Amino acid sequence: MNSAIKEIDNYIIQQPENVRGILAELRQTIKKAVPEAKEMISYKMPAFRFHGMLVWYAPFKNHYSIFVRPHILKNFKEDLKAFETSKSNSAIKIPLDKPVPVDLLTRILKLAAKVNLKNEELKSKG
Repeated sequence: MNSAIKEIDNYIIQQPENVRGILAELRQTIKKAVPEAKEMISYKMPAFRFHGMLVWYAPFKNHYSIFVRPHILKNFKEDLKAFETSKSNSAIKIPLDKPVPVDLLTRILKLAAKVNLKNEELKSKG
C-alpha cells in the first residue's frame, strides 16, 4: 500500500468519530472527480495533487474546510454565497452538521484539474 494512503488512513482514524465520515466522503468525492490525482499529506492535512496541488481538506472544531487555490474559487462566487469562505478566499468552511457539497466540489475540482494541466502544458512549452 502507498505510504501516503496509509498516512491519510491514519489521519482519518485519529479524528473524532463525528468527522471521520465527512473526511471519507471528501476523499471519495475528490478521487471520483479527478481519478488521476495522487494523495498526499501537505501542511499536515490530506491533500491531492494533479499536475500541481489540487486540494486540501481538514476538520476543525465546528466546521470542516476544503482548501483550493483562490484563482479557482473566484469562478464559483455565486455558488459559494451559501458558504463561509476564508479571508484569503482559499477555503470553503462548512459546518460539521452540513453535508458535503458533492456537486459543487466536483465542479471546482474538475476546473482546478483542467487549469493545473493547462499550466503544466504551458510550462513544458517554455
